Amino acid sequence: METPVYTQIENLKVTIFQAYLFWENIEKNLQNLALRLSMGVREKTDLIILPEMFNSGFSMNSETLAEEMGGFTMQWMQKMAYQYNAVVTGSLIIKEDGHYYNRLIWMEQNGDYKFYDKRHLFGLGEEDKNFTAGKDKLIVELKGWKIRLAVCYDLRFPVWLRNVNEEYDILLIVASWPDKRSAHWRALIPARAIENQSYVIGVNRVGHDGNQIYHGGHSMVIDPYGSTVYYKPEDEDMYTVTINYEELAKIRRQFPFLKDADQFSIS
Repeated sequence: METPVYTQIENLKVTIFQAYLFWENIEKNLQNLALRLSMGVREKTDLIILPEMFNSGFSMNSETLAEEMGGFTMQWMQKMAYQYNAVVTGSLIIKEDGHYYNRLIWMEQNGDYKFYDKRHLFGLGEEDKNFTAGKDKLIVELKGWKIRLAVCYDLRFPVWLRNVNEEYDILLIVASWPDKRSAHWRALIPARAIENQSYVIGVNRVGHDGNQIYHGGHSMVIDPYGSTVYYKPEDEDMYTVTINYEELAKIRRQFPFLKDADQFSIS
């Protein structure tokens, strides 16, 4: 494998919104999230990240909560993206062709969007009985940064997230990760950063859901060396962090581990 040539890429400003969510109440969640953003976004940002199922909480009530593509929540995302001149991303329940998906929407300022359907469905919570798994990975680009999108349970599957041939610079994971397994979350995110030589951004929710499952946040940004750039347990939080491309390039130059990785493909 040839050694990549690194070009000068601007730093990226990322706003992490570790939000409290109201159970199965789409209108109330979107009103509250908009209010919190109006109070919390105090500087120019390039990307606003919301948790998994940010408009409803992690609910299996797919028939009631599902929206069509381009529906109410996506219109809200487009409005927020335009208002803050930033990409807005987070997952919601989408119905398409008779199937329900836990779909991560990447909404751009001009209304263009891309999406990723959660690949690994959480069987312990019967997500696999209520949703259809995605088949395709998605890497998007923002200001020259290549960003791989993933949802919650995907974090446990390193083969699916493997950074083959340095195809991404940031692994972005939105989640509704229960606090009783937060030790796993706190261990796996740095592991994914180190093994893939990428930044990893994990955005979780806080508070109890309708099943009285508590979520303690622990949203974080980890650099390619495994060091903590941002970390917040317990409380609702909105924070804008600047991540540096030269730091990524430096680590990959000094420790070119990825070129020695096994080559494989996923069917």
